[in-house]
Amino acid sequence: MPLPFLTADRDLDGGGRTADRAALPHTGPDHWRRPYRPGPWRVGTAAVFLLLASFVLLSAMIIGLAGSLTGAVICGVVAALLIAFALRLLRAGVWVSASGLRQVGLLRTTTDPWSAVAMVRTVQQPVRWLGLPRTVQGQAVIVHRVPAEEPRVLITDRNSDFQSRADAFERAADVLEAWAAEYRS
Repeated sequence: MPLPFLTADRDLDGGGRTADRAALPHTGPDHWRRPYRPGPWRVGTAAVFLLLASFVLLSAMIIGLAGSLTGAVICGVVAALLIAFALRLLRAGVWVSASGLRQVGLLRTTTDPWSAVAMVRTVQQPVRWLGLPRTVQGQAVIVHRVPAEEPRVLITDRNSDFQSRADAFERAADVLEAWAAEYRS
């Protein structure tokens, strides 16, 4: 049964998915935005943690009704930590704006102004598979900074956003390189 409203994946004419669809409108270049959609591995992992948090909240309610306030509070805190972890996992990634390049991780965020970025390019190199210690041959988008530091990997074609999505990785790499070329000067 088709739904009467439009989603982000549909065209305005209702034709469904097309290869040459236009990007969604944004408010302006000064807002931080992710140049790609989160991948299914990232979204699925966050969904599992949110499901686990719902079970922990349910157990907190049952423990609280049984009369153990301390156990209910502990379960509530654990559920809040699970929810915060899931939201941070969804927020992780590379974000761009006119003011710079931001890499958000689970525990820290690194922001580089465009004046500190020397080059953003795609290279072939061993990359970590889904963030695990195992490495496989793949592509990575790396950023070279103005003070000659070690290049930093922004995204890879084997991370949780681009595993099995080569076209999405190519589009994201092109967008990151275009933003760098436009705002570095």
